[in-house]
Amino acid sequence: MSRKSKLKKEIKTCQKTIVEIERRRARSQSALVQAILLQEEPNEADVEWFNKYTGEITACRNHMLEMKKELESL
Repeated sequence: MSRKSKLKKEIKTCQKTIVEIERRRARSQSALVQAILLQEEPNEADVEWFNKYTGEITACRNHMLEMKKELESL
């Protein structure tokens, strides 16, 4: 498999992964927004999950950007 096609496949995989992680993050995000709107203290578990998923999304996006740059340079 050529390097270009391998990079394109990895980029698509990253995009799908990001969508899936964002879907999982939405639950904790909605709980945090609800706590803010009700002026309550957010559940610590929701905060931890939100931060975990956000970190994973950021790492995956950075990896995807690196692959896109490499693809453009080929």
